[in-house]
Amino acid sequence: MQPITTVLTPIDFSDNAAMILKAAAYVAGTFKAELHLVFVVQNFEDYSGFFVPPVNLPNLAEELYASAQQQMDTFVSEHRQHCLDAGVTGLTSKVLAGDVGEEVVKYATQKNVQLIVMGTHGYKGLERIMFGSVAEKVVKSALCAVMTINPYREEAKQL
Repeated sequence: MQPITTVLTPIDFSDNAAMILKAAAYVAGTFKAELHLVFVVQNFEDYSGFFVPPVNLPNLAEELYASAQQQMDTFVSEHRQHCLDAGVTGLTSKVLAGDVGEEVVKYATQKNVQLIVMGTHGYKGLERIMFGSVAEKVVKSALCAVMTINPYREEAKQL
């Protein structure tokens, strides 16, 4: 196994995102590694046959991307100091668009990430039914190690 110099954490801005980030920062800091945060705007065009959207899909995609970028900027500014205090050597964030699992794996490959740290649970309900488990897709297709954290376990809440 290669030395861990780059850690990737997908962020979904759910209630669990800060907890997963703290765990990822701890791991990255332990290895004195860079930490990359990504959020993927889901590609809804694949699901357009299921419903008729009230607005034009290209405009919706642009608005979602802009909103996600703003949320990412806010999220990073709120948590940057914690990451640096944990020993993270660099913090990078990126908003992507497409299938969430595929984009996470593609980004990890492009950036030569050695470890992906992600939650086992993000959004629930209809989103989970329509889009499946992102963690499962990433675990099955990533070329690097993947560490999953169940945010509902008591141990994870103490990180």
